[in-house]
Amino acid sequence: MTLKIHIDDSAPPYEQVRARISEQARSGALPVGYRLPTVRGLAETLGLAANTVAKAYRALEADGVIETRGRNGTFVAAAGSAAERETASAAQAYAERVRRLGLSEEAALAAVRDALRAAYGG
Repeated sequence: MTLKIHIDDSAPPYEQVRARISEQARSGALPVGYRLPTVRGLAETLGLAANTVAKAYRALEADGVIETRGRNGTFVAAAGSAAERETASAAQAYAERVRRLGLSEEAALAAVRDALRAAYGG
């Protein structure tokens, strides 16, 4: 498992850890069932406080990306369901935001289509 934290990044360190583990789990770089380092172990490796890594692990567990099996450790959970939950959560947040901004449903959908075309090179 390879993680790098960038101090000059605007995202807080726990969010960087959460995002990178989530990305690696979704991409398959961290396969389902992969045992993650302990909170203390990863914190030492990254030069972070244990509480920072613990916060990232809690967020990942809440998202369904990882699962803790007591003393046996923390593992990458089934990727499909985690990706679906993360997608649904992002879609919900987007829908709430565009509604607050006053966009019509058509304008919001057009923005999503444009973003997807750009992301997928279409």
